[in-house]
Amino acid sequence: MLNVLMLGVGQCGNRILDAINKEAFGGASRLSKYYSRQKFPSRVETIAINTAINDLKELRFTTAKDRLHVPNLHGVGANRNVGKQGFWDNREMIMEEIEKRGDFDVAFVMTSTSGGTGSSFSPLLIHELKERYKNISVIPIAVLPFREEGSIYLQNAAFSLRELMEVDAEGLILADNQYLKRCSGDIATAYDKINTMIAQRTLFLIESLDSEMLSVTDLGDFKTVMSGGLRMGTMGFSQADRKNPSVKSAIQNSLKPGSLLYPANVYDEAARAMVIIQGSREYLDVDEITKEIEKLCAGAGHVFKGLVIKKGYPKVLTLFTLASVPEIETLYAQAARAIHEEKDRKQRAKKQLSDAFAHIEDLEEIY
Repeated sequence: MLNVLMLGVGQCGNRILDAINKEAFGGASRLSKYYSRQKFPSRVETIAINTAINDLKELRFTTAKDRLHVPNLHGVGANRNVGKQGFWDNREMIMEEIEKRGDFDVAFVMTSTSGGTGSSFSPLLIHELKERYKNISVIPIAVLPFREEGSIYLQNAAFSLRELMEVDAEGLILADNQYLKRCSGDIATAYDKINTMIAQRTLFLIESLDSEMLSVTDLGDFKTVMSGGLRMGTMGFSQADRKNPSVKSAIQNSLKPGSLLYPANVYDEAARAMVIIQGSREYLDVDEITKEIEKLCAGAGHVFKGLVIKKGYPKVLTLFTLASVPEIETLYAQAARAIHEEKDRKQRAKKQLSDAFAHIEDLEEIY
């Protein structure tokens, strides 16, 4: 059995973790956490970490024992420097809370790249996990911001993403709010759907890695996939139904841009891939599966395939690392412009104030 640690860091990470706990509680009412137990496929420990206690209070499906407020802070105001100092000041307390949960094979660190707490804490937290758990595999799930959210968020995203790639994690799974906001017309509903999409895919992945398969994919294969290409990846998902129970369609739909957490043409941009298919035996046509995998192999360097026999129509999870991420390059260009514009604004404001002070140069107060 896999031992899994799931950390939601900052407001965005907390909300994703809450969506995961909601799924684990069966997605019922908010009272389910008081009257039922989480049904994870593996041994899973979840912790929501935040500097803002109000963000922790808003969680509906995460139990009190799984909420960690970093003391002496009331948020970090989207300032990553304040956040980093807050982490170092409270490092031992944070790590003790994690270490008392036991040993882990794999950790998922869910965070926004653009806010304050998550974007500053997560790279440092991953470094500490790798230092203290010698055999742990750490996978950040990093959410990119809406591009119109402002210059500070763009700046934070650029520097946080770079730091996440520099720490010794096994790879990075991207989710892009800008791309995923097509899920809904209003932002609040879009956030909920994005969190649910990430939660469902992550839980499916954990369940599959800890299942008996006809064609086996395990944690070692997952690590090999995540180390491919640029070590940045994305996940797709599709579920067949009674109207169309075809496993071929489910595989194809999971590869479509609309099913992915981050925009990519996987046939052209995938470096390595993992395709995990779950369903009843009568729906798992081996010839159809093989043909679709071969199509993907023509573009991707290597494709791992896993088949899980479980009653129901086919479900397909596809996970990729990418050899090309043009959207990331665009984000960095936008962040650079935002930083220059912010610098220019500060310089203009400083000059304006200096010019105003010049009016009383060489004058003294008279009473």
